Amino acid sequence: QVQLVESGGGAVQAGGSLRLSCVDSGYTRGPYCMAWFRQAPGKEREGVASINNGAVTPYYAESVKGRFTISQDNAKNTLYLQMNSLKPEDTAMYFCAADRRGRWCDWQWKDSGRYGDWGQGTQVTVSS
Repeated sequence: QVQLVESGGGAVQAGGSLRLSCVDSGYTRGPYCMAWFRQAPGKEREGVASINNGAVTPYYAESVKGRFTISQDNAKNTLYLQMNSLKPEDTAMYFCAADRRGRWCDWQWKDSGRYGDWGQGTQVTVSS
């Protein structure tokens, strides 16, 4: 059974940094898209960033551009999200997700329905 396991969440003050990790136990042949989503209480899940397994042309939500960086280490089967200059509005449960249906990330990367595998989430809390 394929598993995505996130870690690295926690509580920080505004302006601080965290690095989230997502270990992927699945194997995918060909193109695939990995992404980070987040969901705050009472709000819909939203795409934060995505990256192809070729690690080129990442996509970012406007709200995190310049502050967050998505990357992956294929040797470790791990996806990362480096989060700097954190703001209280970044407080949410963060999930990693995988679309293994032979597609690169594209302009529809924020569509949560395209991702078949999800992790259990890791909580990020930013205080002012």
